Amino acid sequence: MSKYVFLKNPSPGFIRCLNFENKKGHINMTIPKLPNEQYQKAIELGSATICEAQGSRGVMANEIRPVHPSMKMAGPAVTLDMKPGDNLMLHYALLKTNPGDILVVDAKGFLEAGIWGDILTEQALFKQLGGILVNGAVRDTDQIIEMDFPVFTKGICIKGTTKIQSGELNVPLTFSNVRINPGDIVVADSDGIVIIEKEDFDEVLANAIAREEKEMKFRESIKKGGVTANLLNLEKTLEDNNFILD
Repeated sequence: MSKYVFLKNPSPGFIRCLNFENKKGHINMTIPKLPNEQYQKAIELGSATICEAQGSRGVMANEIRPVHPSMKMAGPAVTLDMKPGDNLMLHYALLKTNPGDILVVDAKGFLEAGIWGDILTEQALFKQLGGILVNGAVRDTDQIIEMDFPVFTKGICIKGTTKIQSGELNVPLTFSNVRINPGDIVVADSDGIVIIEKEDFDEVLANAIAREEKEMKFRESIKKGGVTANLLNLEKTLEDNNFILD
């Protein structure tokens, strides 16, 4: 049996089959990086503020959740299109990722196999990844929580996987009502997950900061007796709906 699994139609950032020994088949996995301070700021602002700052675009359906509500992450997406019930491509992807990357994995929503667990988490921590988002299932959640690695998943399943099928690395994905391109920015916390197109990140972050500053002024006003109906200019809308204002 041949030691080689040959790449088909290789192009930058695109993998159809695996080739572990033929160096000519190497794929450039470099994802453009932004300053870590920007990702940290996105985490501090939170997914809800980011969502509002870009007009509710890029918001994933509320079906993928963190394995613990304290988990938060932000960073560039390394996308992975996998066959259901097989995690060979995850082992390959971990050879190609860089610190701060967020693995975004489309396992086709298959919930009868845990494609990610404590051993892969250990390697992800060693490589200083920012987290993983899985359209599928994971397992070993107690250990993952103890290891404090952000994992967002559609489900949890005790069953294992095969490790024999190829997939595609750094290709556009679409699931949970959102398209994710390699390098897009993932912001995720207990409120939800929002995807920011990489070209728009600076603008969205600036809008989110402005929104947060505005809301800080709202909080200060409320502490002094202000009311949200006035702060949000809702009086006329309330009157139009026949509510009596004092």
